[in-house]
Amino acid sequence: MSLFRLTILCSAALSLAGCISFGEDPPPALLTLTPDAQIQSGTGPGGDATTALTVMRPETPGSLSVTRVPVQVDASTIAYLQDAVWVERPAKLFQNLLVTTIRERTGRLVLDDVESRSGTATMLRGTLRDFGYDARSGSVIVTYDAIRESDGNLQTRRFSASVPGVPAEASPVGVALNEAANRVALEVADWVGS
Repeated sequence: MSLFRLTILCSAALSLAGCISFGEDPPPALLTLTPDAQIQSGTGPGGDATTALTVMRPETPGSLSVTRVPVQVDASTIAYLQDAVWVERPAKLFQNLLVTTIRERTGRLVLDDVESRSGTATMLRGTLRDFGYDARSGSVIVTYDAIRESDGNLQTRRFSASVPGVPAEASPVGVALNEAANRVALEVADWVGS
């Protein structure tokens, strides 16, 4: 009798397993940023920590504080692109891209805010203003307002790049955002290295 009950209970549990869902279905793929400038294995700058450049994680507006890709529908409406999900929040992805690009482009010691355990003479911080899709123009836009602080002196500069003619689909938008973000990171690296 107990074997019969066990069989019935197991059958019931298996049949319910197909009916129960513990969250939304995952997206078909996750988006990330890949630096055009790659640091070769076994290489890298070194030096005194105080001469290093610390790249802080950018501030972001609320629309970018999630892992979704924002779509600017009109002047006052933001939606999110279907099936377009980042592996991490855009601020962290962009910070990693900046660190890698500046290291490779300038050859200097560059740390992020976690790696930098002591004060450095030069710091790069700022706000990632745009990092999404503009439905009105059919383009992706990346805008970063940078602040370079060195020995108490501040310099500010806006960097922006766009890629037009992008369909409102996850994969093409992800590729275009990667392209635009790399262009911005390269311009920031040239500015910081000057």
